[in-house]
Amino acid sequence: MEAEEILKYCLENLKDTILVESWGEKGIFYNPNNVLKRGVYVLTIKEKDGDNDKGSKLDRENVYRVNLGIRKKSFIELFNEVPKRPNAGGIVDMNYDFTELDKIIPHPVYAWMGWISVLNPSNETFAELKPFIQESYEYAVEKFKKRKV
Repeated sequence: MEAEEILKYCLENLKDTILVESWGEKGIFYNPNNVLKRGVYVLTIKEKDGDNDKGSKLDRENVYRVNLGIRKKSFIELFNEVPKRPNAGGIVDMNYDFTELDKIIPHPVYAWMGWISVLNPSNETFAELKPFIQESYEYAVEKFKKRKV
């Protein structure tokens, strides 16, 4: 599955979302009527390592990572715990291979916030990811409403 297909799926199926490209990644944000500068993150696709995010070794050829934030309750159901925040430039202390392709795993840096990730998902893994994308979207809608109060 190509990264562009995932972005297209989100834009076509998640109402009031927009695509924002910055910091070497492409992000899907919930932002009805563009009332916020960016909106609220739903999902990002990262295609290269950054100074504080090298745990997935994204500098490998044709490797990208899908990232999304879910509720901590759901994160715990998946991975049994929410890790502590890592030091700058570090990765979370969890027993996962953050370079493994096609597997839903904790985000190597932002797992402490309830973020999950998958590198180069297949169609089958993307189908497994869709309910989490929906949860991330609904969570973004909730956060947006709080910002607009």
